[in-house]
Amino acid sequence: MKILIADDHELFRDGLRLVLSDLGPDLTVIEASSYDQTLEITNQEDDLDLVLLDLVMPGMPWSEGLGAVKRRLPKVPVVILSASEDRRLVLEAVRLGAAGFIPKTSSSKVMLSALRLVMSGGVYLPPALIDENAVTGRDAMAGPDLSLDATPLTPRQREVLALLGQGKSNKEIARILNLSEGTVKLHVTAILKALNVSNRTGAVVAASRLGLTSLEKAEAGKAGQAPEAVGSN
Repeated sequence: MKILIADDHELFRDGLRLVLSDLGPDLTVIEASSYDQTLEITNQEDDLDLVLLDLVMPGMPWSEGLGAVKRRLPKVPVVILSASEDRRLVLEAVRLGAAGFIPKTSSSKVMLSALRLVMSGGVYLPPALIDENAVTGRDAMAGPDLSLDATPLTPRQREVLALLGQGKSNKEIARILNLSEGTVKLHVTAILKALNVSNRTGAVVAASRLGLTSLEKAEAGKAGQAPEAVGSN
């Protein structure tokens, strides 16, 4: 596993490197202290598995830096590590393609759990953001107002969206709902199109706005149901 840490504080990078060592013995960590260094590394390293990106670094505005990293590494998850927990900042990072947002105030246990979730294909956002009561009102960065009645999702897609809202990976959703992973992928694609969002993280935010993140696993799963054929609803 190869991880890029991009942060302009050496002390924080040292501490994070120590935390990351718990992810496994075969870990390579590369460091950058500016956006220029980050982009140079992303040009040179074509086998990165994860990028941990601080927003405030020398070189360019963070929005330009994150956008540039995602253009160079479109398939590599980029997780934001930030001292800020401002909801608008989180939502803007999501819009630009971040696969997760971890406050720097998080414990090492929370950070490791969040990173494992992201690396398994899930999404991690601060609990305060995905709390259904925390995302309310009109927010220009959160997209248009949503309601369950107006959202063209099938009952099964709503179940999948609820589990996306809990940060579950496709594999976990398939197990909980007793579906094939291929079917889950088709549902996720349909959900992104229906909600007019570009990635899973945007779907998580949409799920919170629809009040779906509080659904229990037991409500989403159907005990004893036969697996659906690929393409079913």
